[in-house]
Formats: sequence, structure tokens, C-alpha cells
Amino acid sequence: MPINLQHLPGSGPKPGPREAIALLAGLMALNAFAIDAMIPALPKIGSDLHVLNDNDRQLVVVAYMLGFGATQLVWGPLADRFGRKPVLAAGVGLYAFFAVLCAIAGSFPLLVAGRFAMGASAAVTRVLVVAMVRDLFEGEAMARVMSLVFMVFMVVPVLAPSVGQSILIFAPWRAIFIVLAAYGLTMLVWSWFRLPETLHPEYRRSLAPREILSAAVETVKEPLSRGYTLALTVTFGALIAYISTIQQIVFEVFEAPAAIGVVFGAVAAPMALASWTNARVVGRYGLRRVGHSGALAFAIVTVVHALIATAGYESLPVFIAFQALAMVCFSFCSSNLGTLAMERMGPIAGTASSVQGVVGTIGGSAVGYAIGQAYDGTAMPFLWGTAACATVTFVLTVMTEPKRLFAGPSAPEECDHVPEDLG
Repeated sequence: MPINLQHLPGSGPKPGPREAIALLAGLMALNAFAIDAMIPALPKIGSDLHVLNDNDRQLVVVAYMLGFGATQLVWGPLADRFGRKPVLAAGVGLYAFFAVLCAIAGSFPLLVAGRFAMGASAAVTRVLVVAMVRDLFEGEAMARVMSLVFMVFMVVPVLAPSVGQSILIFAPWRAIFIVLAAYGLTMLVWSWFRLPETLHPEYRRSLAPREILSAAVETVKEPLSRGYTLALTVTFGALIAYISTIQQIVFEVFEAPAAIGVVFGAVAAPMALASWTNARVVGRYGLRRVGHSGALAFAIVTVVHALIATAGYESLPVFIAFQALAMVCFSFCSSNLGTLAMERMGPIAGTASSVQGVVGTIGGSAVGYAIGQAYDGTAMPFLWGTAACATVTFVLTVMTEPKRLFAGPSAPEECDHVPEDLG
């Protein structure tokens, strides 16, 4: 069934399918740009703001992610009560404001606080993009649309470090935050004038604490939601570890600071291709078969990479090749496990997305930060930490649905609901 936004309540704008996907992906990309564009600037930030411990520069990334996780439980219930559109506008507007605050920060603690607030504001995009896709689709159709959104989203890490480096050629690191603020304002205007309200009237919920708590408890108690959220949390820890330490690994371990943009592009481009491929194959083979296979492959690839490095055969080309392959597996794993976590959450999509986001983001940030702080001048803590995360992810996946491991499409009609005209 093709995507159809014309049936949505209200008389607001009804963008076409490609514009809708581009808009949702652009909102998700606010986060990728806010994280990845900063990475080339970390040494300069540390120097200008007198950061004595090089590992402390990781807080510029980690503080953002902690803020990103801290407020998701706020945005979801608000969106379930007042609708997706006004809540989204508030969050994106705050994101732009705090980006400006970071640009004028005169101390490292203030910068870290501003980054936390940026992440807290941008969390609205994670919650509402997932909720809006869930408002419109189910099953394999939801997985396909989410994959297409993530495909566009994954292009950003290819560009962001190079954009950051380009800005640094002509301007100080503070200009990066001005660019982020301008991007946020652009997305605010675009979403306000072109985004329809996707919340179905019958799903509008009260802000009564008892009702919010009831929805949160339901999200935690539901077996698929709980199990796949925990698996995604550990998976996300591996991603945070990569983002937190990649600058140090490329600059110090491989002594190739000029290659940071190339490394990001070489790793992120296959991720985008994997998301596009996932959108094509998930309807045929099913969420579980593709997602569970991705989790298993993620574990195998990362363990093999760690063993090769331990044996002394690591080099920058080897690192890039294995990290790119690992992130391909990550893409197949994360998008489908995330869809499975939301599979039974339709009536409480906003709150459920919030609860899952809080657990996944804060838990994943804690895991990634622990791996990052173990950095000792070599890539080994990162490689073995990632391998451990991937292995635990697969174990949790098996424990969540042992009887449906690698199962095909759960029902024939789910494949029929895949929107064919989005490819």
C-alpha cells in the first residue's frame, strides 16, 4: 500500500512521500550533525578552553548524548497530549537557542552544560520521528519507511566532519555552533509549514501522572519492548564509544589527523547503503530474519576485528574496512530491532518511544563513556569494548524471542502494507 498522508486529521499541509521522508530524515540528522561536525574541532576546543586531560574532551560528545536521553520521557507524553507538531517546534527552537549559547561559551563547563541542553532539546526529534512513523505504519511497512529515513540520515556523518573541517579553515570552532543553529532554524521553518499532524485523535492522552506512569510501565512490562530496548541500549553503547574515541584513534593511534573526514565517510557511506538495502529486503525476509541476522553478524565481525588487532595486524586501512563492515551490520540490527521494540506500542507510541529512548540513550551513553575512558593510546579498549557490546546484543536478542529467532515475515499481510512507491 503506498504512503498516503491525505487521510490524516485536520486540514494542514500534506507533503508527498519523498518530501515527508526527507523532512523526517532532516530532523533526525540534527543530532548527527551536532555530534559529528564537532569531532575535528575537539583538539582546538580543548586548547582554547584549557582542558588539561585529553580524555575529558569526550564530554563534548557524551554530555550531548546524556541530555539527549534525559528529556525523552518529557517530550513523548507532551506529544501524546498536545500533538506532534507543536511539541516538535518547541524542541527544535530550543536546540537552535542552545547552539548559540555553546558558540559564545567562555569556559569548558559552560560549553558542556550547553551541549547537554542541546541534546535535551534535540531529543524531541528522536521521540517524534519514531512516533510519527509509528502513527502511520505497522510491521514491515514501518521498518521500510524507517530504513529510508535512516538512509538519508546516515549520509550526514559522511559530510559532517568534512563540513566541520571546512568551517575550521575559515573560522574558529565557535562558527560550527552558529551553523548548527542555522540548520535547526531551517528545520523548524520547514517542519512548521509542511509537516502534518500525525497523532490520531483517539490516541490523544492525558498528562495525568497516573496515565503517564501506566503507559511507561506498559512499555517496560511488554516483553518485546523490554527485550529489544535492552539489546539496542548495548548496541548504542558501541556507537557512542566509536563517536567518542574515533578522533583520538585516528589522530594518535594511526597518526593521520587529516584522514578524519575520509574515515567518517568510509564508515558512514556503507551504513547509508545498508539502510537502503534494508528498506528493500525487510518486506521480503521479515523484521526478525534481517534484524537477528544483523545482530549475529555484528558480533562476529567485531570479535574477529578485535582478534586481528590483538594479533598485531591492525592498520588504518584494516580499521576502516572492519569498522565499515561492523557499522553495516549495526544498521541492519538497530533499525529492525528498534521497529520490533515499537511493534505493540501503537496506542502509546509517544510515551513508549520516550521510555525506550531514555533507557537506550542514557544506558548506551554510560556504556560508551566507560569504553571511551578506557582509551590508553591504543585502539584495543575500543575494539574489545565494541565486541563485548555486539555479543551481548545478540544474546539479549536470543533471550527476547528464542522461538522466533531468524523468523520470516510474521504475517503475509504485513508485506502487502509496504509502501512500494517510496523506493
